[in-house]
Amino acid sequence: MSSSDCSACLDDAGLAPAAARSPTHWPAVGSMTLGVFGLVMAEFLPASLLTAMAADLGVSDGAAGQAVTATALVGAVAAPSLPLLTRRLDRRLVMLALSLLLVVSNTLAATAGSLGGLLAARVLLGIALGGFWSMSAALTMRLVPEAQFARAMSLILAGVSVATVCAAPIGAWMGETWGWRSAFIAAGVVSVLTWLVQFATLPAMPPLGEPNLRVLAELLRRPPVRVALLAVLLVISGHFAGFTYIRPLMEQVAHLSPGAVSGVLLGYGVAGFFGNLLGGWLAGRSERHAIVLAAALIAALAACLLAGGQSAVVTAIALPLWGLAFGAFPVGFQTWIVRAAPDQAEAAGGLLVAGFQVAIASGAVGGGVLVDHVGALGGPGFALVAMTLGAWLALRHGPGREAQQG
Repeated sequence: MSSSDCSACLDDAGLAPAAARSPTHWPAVGSMTLGVFGLVMAEFLPASLLTAMAADLGVSDGAAGQAVTATALVGAVAAPSLPLLTRRLDRRLVMLALSLLLVVSNTLAATAGSLGGLLAARVLLGIALGGFWSMSAALTMRLVPEAQFARAMSLILAGVSVATVCAAPIGAWMGETWGWRSAFIAAGVVSVLTWLVQFATLPAMPPLGEPNLRVLAELLRRPPVRVALLAVLLVISGHFAGFTYIRPLMEQVAHLSPGAVSGVLLGYGVAGFFGNLLGGWLAGRSERHAIVLAAALIAALAACLLAGGQSAVVTAIALPLWGLAFGAFPVGFQTWIVRAAPDQAEAAGGLLVAGFQVAIASGAVGGGVLVDHVGALGGPGFALVAMTLGAWLALRHGPGREAQQG
C-alpha cells in the first residue's frame, strides 16, 4: 500500500450515530476519490522521474530520493495530529484546505530550482496526504447511509489503484517527452480540478467528538499492536527502498531504453492493480499468509535482481511481479491491526497510517544511502534483508487465527 491504502481515522466523527449522517452524497464521495487519485499520483511521481530530477537539480539519485522521505515523515506526523489540531473546524473546510495544499505542493515541485525547493513542496504534500487518510473513512460514514459505507470506501480506494497504474508509466513518459516538471504540472491540473469538485460537492460537516492522545498511548502499550507496527516498518521500508530507486536500476544496471523503462513501469502499475484484488482475496482468508507470501516473493525477486539485474529480461519480469506481490500488504496489515485492537479499530488504523509513512521514509533513506555508496542495486539489497525479516516476523508472530471464509 502505498501508505495511501489505509482507511484510518482518528476523527470521532466516524462514530456518529446513523441518524446524524447525511442521507447520500455520492458526488462528494466521487470528489474524495479524485482527491485520492491526485494525492497518490503526486506521491509516486518521484520514482519514475528520479534520475531526471537529480540531474536537473544537480544532486545524487539518493539525495533526490529524499523527496519521498520528506513526504513520508511529515505524513507520519500529520496522520495522528491533524484530526486533533482541527477538531473544532468544519470537516468540509479541512478537506478543502488539504486539497489546496496539494495544489501548492505540485506548483512548488514543478517550479523548484533546488533540492530545498523540491523538499518544501513534498513537505506540503505530506501534510495533505496524512491529513486526508486520517479522516477519510470517518467522513465517508457521514456522506452515505451506513449500509452503503463499504461501497463508498471501495470507490474511494479505487482512486489508489488507478493512480498506482497511471502515475509511474505516465510520469516516466511525460518526463522523457517534455521534462520531469511537466508531470508535476499535470498533477497540479488534477489537484485544481479536485479542489473545484470538492468545493461544489462536499456538504458542511460540523466537527463531532473530542479525539485525544490517551487512546493512542494505550494502544502502543499492547504487544500485538507493537508487533504489527514492527512488521509494517520492516516490510514497507523494504518495498520502498526498492521501489523508490527502480529507475536508476533499470537505466544504470539493466540499461533499458526510455521506452522500455516506461513499459516496465506500466507493467508494474497494472500488476499492482491486480495485486490489490488478489491481495484482498488472500487477506480475507489469512492475512498472515498473505503478508508472508508477498514478503517472501519480493525477497526472492530482490535476490534475482541482485544476481541477474544486468539482464533486461530478468528486470522486466521481476519488477511487475514485485508490483503484484505488494498488493497483499495494505489489506493484510489493515486486517491485522484491527484484530490486534478490535475495541479501538479506528485509532489503531491511525497508527497504521503513521507506521506506513515512517516505513516509507526509512526505506527511502536507507535505500538512498546504499544507492549512493554501492550503486543502484543497493535498493534491492535493502529490500532483501528487510523483507526476509518481515516475512519471518509475520510467520512467527502474526495473527493466530487462520483463514476466515466468506
